[in-house]
Amino acid sequence: MTTSLTRTIRRAALVLACAASVATFATSRSFAFSAEAQEMCTGDAFRLCSADIPNIPAITACMIKHRAQLSQGCRTVMDRDLAAKGKNVAQKD
Repeated sequence: MTTSLTRTIRRAALVLACAASVATFATSRSFAFSAEAQEMCTGDAFRLCSADIPNIPAITACMIKHRAQLSQGCRTVMDRDLAAKGKNVAQKD
């Protein structure tokens, strides 16, 4: 029972840390992405870049590095958000 409770607490802490990171990711001036990008990319951030949480610049770099592995929705909104900011990182893989 204690092991199960410990696992549950650890998972909850990880989810909260990741949610806070994504929220910071979206509000950071230089790495501001839309609410839609947050929604579409949270799963990809957990799956591909969890080791970089809560380092926002590292998560951003990781997501760009793993662009080919992003879900279609995440890739689409990230490409759109980055293009709107004038950054040409939405290149074909």
